[in-house]
Amino acid sequence: MKKRLGTQLRHLIEVLDGAVEQAYVEAGLDYRPRYTPVMRVLAEQESATIGELAALGGLTQPAATQTVALMVRKGLLTIAASGEDGRQRMVGLSAGGKALLPRLRVCWQATKAAADSLDADLAFPLSTCLDQAIAALEKRPFGARIRDANLPGQRDDGPADELFTQLSNDQ
Repeated sequence: MKKRLGTQLRHLIEVLDGAVEQAYVEAGLDYRPRYTPVMRVLAEQESATIGELAALGGLTQPAATQTVALMVRKGLLTIAASGEDGRQRMVGLSAGGKALLPRLRVCWQATKAAADSLDADLAFPLSTCLDQAIAALEKRPFGARIRDANLPGQRDDGPADELFTQLSNDQ
């Protein structure tokens, strides 16, 4: 049976993330690939809100919140109230997170080289294809595409409406 889009994407993520996570293990790091967008943002700027981490890291707000919580438990991040607005929480690297950065940068360079190698082996670079797919979905979300692709009999009342339409056409 041919794998469908969702299955292909899950499998691709499993293969890529599994290899990246194994590279961290081999480097002696207790670190997960999902931390990288947050670490990269905080490697470039001292602190950020969860919303800023989400926007700059290309994450959803819930994913950023969950990832930050995991990283705080791991001792990689700290959270403090903002000086300007005590309700605003600022996230920053802990001393342990800062100490990890040089080793992470080496891993990130190796991962980038591996991604470039994969792109070179493909007829169309995966990174370009993914950029285009994301841009297309930002213009017209996948949910809208699914709704537009529904068969006419399924748009209103679902299968019951389709059955009624078939029975009407048979008479």
